[in-house]
Amino acid sequence: MFQKDRIKLPFQFDVQKLQQEVKALNHIEWIGHFVTSNYEGDWSVIPLTAQEGRTHPILMASAVPGEFKFIPTPYLDHCPYIASILDGFECEKCSIRLMKLAAGSEIKKHQDYDLDDQEIRVHIPIFTNEKVKFLVNDIAVKMKEGECWYLRLSDPHQVKNQGESDRIHLVLDLKINDWLNRLLIQ
Repeated sequence: MFQKDRIKLPFQFDVQKLQQEVKALNHIEWIGHFVTSNYEGDWSVIPLTAQEGRTHPILMASAVPGEFKFIPTPYLDHCPYIASILDGFECEKCSIRLMKLAAGSEIKKHQDYDLDDQEIRVHIPIFTNEKVKFLVNDIAVKMKEGECWYLRLSDPHQVKNQGESDRIHLVLDLKINDWLNRLLIQ
């Protein structure tokens, strides 16, 4: 496990391109997050990768524990810039998804115990606002659009979107390897 509970990674992505690709998905229905006890309001996802063999959108949006191969979903075909971002991560990709926390919604404090041992989670904000409060260990993480952040989410964390607009992040679950270790050991 990494010492710091948050690390801004040395990447800055093109916010305009990210936002255009997400807006172009307006014909795709967002899928409500399956752990309904963890949030109030609207927390939803568009899966960009899924475990092989899971073809129904609801099944694509979740992952069962174990060793499974993750493959691109048809939604990723609509996102060439995001696909190029994923190609730049020199590690095995697991669950990759767009995650939306609607205005006025809240993700309750919880811990993701399956993270930070063999797999980490990275967030790339695409749409956010000043009234989004993302807390890790009760301390705010101020993430800007286009930035890239590792967050140690096996620690307690919660998010409140008290703004007037939806918050959308590109969320990457990545297998730890030497390349990632070099990025994260600072």
